[in-house]
Amino acid sequence: MKLLVTGGTGYIGTHTCVELLDQGHQVVVIDNLSNSKLGALERVATITNKKLGDGQNLIDDLIFHRTDIRDRIALQEIFQSHNIDAVIHFAGLKAVGESVHKPLEYYANNVTGTIILLEEMARANLSTIIFSSTATVYGDPETVPILESFPTGGITNPYARSKLIIEEILKDLHKADPSWKICLLRYFNPVGAHPSGLIGEDPSGIPNNLMPYISQVALGKLEKLKIFGNDYATRDGTGVRDYIHVVDLVKGHLAALDYLHTKKSILSIFNLGTGRGSSVYEMVRAFEQASGKPIPYEVVERRVGDVAEYWASTEYAERVLGWKAQYNLQTMCEDTWRWQQKNIENKKML
Repeated sequence: MKLLVTGGTGYIGTHTCVELLDQGHQVVVIDNLSNSKLGALERVATITNKKLGDGQNLIDDLIFHRTDIRDRIALQEIFQSHNIDAVIHFAGLKAVGESVHKPLEYYANNVTGTIILLEEMARANLSTIIFSSTATVYGDPETVPILESFPTGGITNPYARSKLIIEEILKDLHKADPSWKICLLRYFNPVGAHPSGLIGEDPSGIPNNLMPYISQVALGKLEKLKIFGNDYATRDGTGVRDYIHVVDLVKGHLAALDYLHTKKSILSIFNLGTGRGSSVYEMVRAFEQASGKPIPYEVVERRVGDVAEYWASTEYAERVLGWKAQYNLQTMCEDTWRWQQKNIENKKML
């Protein structure tokens, strides 16, 4: 198949491109490079032994167009030039804290951008899409593990709210036109990196997420880890989250793609997680073992809005998609550490 991957130069997007290319698919990437670099896609080409093209040669396996999903004319030209079979939609701003300070930017980029993408897909008679959503749409669930049938809402930031709005738009679209084939994939906590160490998560500034924060402490870039509370009602007092290796996560997208290919009309929602939770202390110990480096930390006050435990029920994805996460926490940490060490060298080449 020929697949359009929006936001394909980002963390999850690049890993998805690797898996798609390895499965023999042709990949067209669009990205405005606002939070990523083209060098990441060049590394995808290296990993997969493919040529990175600019769209002039339509038979290239990996093609890049620098554009924004809000650019209608550019989207129309891309859909006219390429016979796209399905869209995997990652493009969007995703920093929770930033979204609180820039809500209009987040709604304009994430929500308006998705509407324009869907309108141009419809214009091109293309109606198959996999949407990158988030488990934060569940808000603060009353129990764990979290099922796809749990209510959504209770969201405290524009980033997560934009994802939920897009989910509702896609549900309404499918209700109005059942010819659409849609998968909403709700991610839990993607971590890790490609085993090659060539691509991984590269946040700017102080990371918002635990794994890149710990890895930067291990590298000596940051002095110590801040643990936000150790008095939760959990097995060791720290927050418990469902961490999933990014390669497992993107293989869930391939399973969803195969699933949609067999349907004439569908809208399905799947959790992508491991079905088990790891605490902050457990993550610290695993990373110390993987890196051989001590992770100094201090416990500070809880953050407003944090919940004690949060992990997925994966039974539905296992039963319907035939997909299950394979990698354990130790592998996640080892791959992250390999990426962090190599990324210091690779950045010199960007």
